[in-house]
Amino acid sequence: MIDDWVHTIGVRYFSELTNLAQLTEEVGEVARIMSRVYGDQSFKKSEAYYDLADELADVLFVVVCIANQTGIDLTEAIRKNFEKKTERDKKRHWNNPKLTRRSPSVSSHTIEKN
Repeated sequence: MIDDWVHTIGVRYFSELTNLAQLTEEVGEVARIMSRVYGDQSFKKSEAYYDLADELADVLFVVVCIANQTGIDLTEAIRKNFEKKTERDKKRHWNNPKLTRRSPSVSSHTIEKN
C-alpha cells in the first residue's frame, strides 16, 4: 500500500538519510504530544488541536518507507523480534513489581483544546 502510494503520488522515495530525518521529526511530534498529555508540560495557546493517532501513523509510514527501500520484510522482522522478546522476557516482566501498578491513561487520542 505505501509502496504504491510512494510511486503514484509521491513520485519516488526520499533518500534513506532524508527518511531518517523525517522519522526523527515525526517521533518528535509524538514526543511533544506525549509530554503535554501524559507529562508535566502544557500546551501553548496556539496549539489548539492534536491527533496522537495521526502522528503515530506518520511514524509508521516513514518506518515502512525505510524498510521498503532497504529491503527489510517488516512482517518477518516483527515475527523474529517477538520471538526474541518472548524468550528473553517471558518471566522477567511477571516478576517485576513495578509493572503491577497501572499507569493513568487518557481516553481520547484526538483532543481539541479550548
